[in-house]
Amino acid sequence: MQIVRSAALFVLAALLEIGGAWLVWQGVRESRGWLWAAGGVLALGAYGFVATFQPDAHFGRVLAAYGGIFVAGSILWGVVADGYRPDRWDVTGALVCLAGMAVIMYAPRGN
Repeated sequence: MQIVRSAALFVLAALLEIGGAWLVWQGVRESRGWLWAAGGVLALGAYGFVATFQPDAHFGRVLAAYGGIFVAGSILWGVVADGYRPDRWDVTGALVCLAGMAVIMYAPRGN
C-alpha cells in the first residue's frame, strides 16, 4: 500500500509541476495572458509541498526518483496537451528513467 501511495504522490507532483510550467509557458510564450502564468505559479508552488508527503524521509532520494516521473510525464503531457509525437528514443529514454526511479525509490534496503 505504501508503494501505491508513493506512486500517487509522484503522479500528483508531476501534474502540478508539469502543468504549472505549461501554464506559465502558455501565458508568456503563447501570449495567453498573465492569469495563465499566475495559475502556473500557484500550481508550481503546490508541487513544492507534495514531496513532503512521500513516505521516504530522504529528500535527495525522493527528488532524484521523482526525476524519472518528471521525464516520462513531460513526454506524456506533450502528447496529450500539444500533440507531440514521441519517437522510439523518447519512449526508450522515458522507460529507462522510470526504471531508474523504481530502483532508487523502491529497491529493498537493509536499514
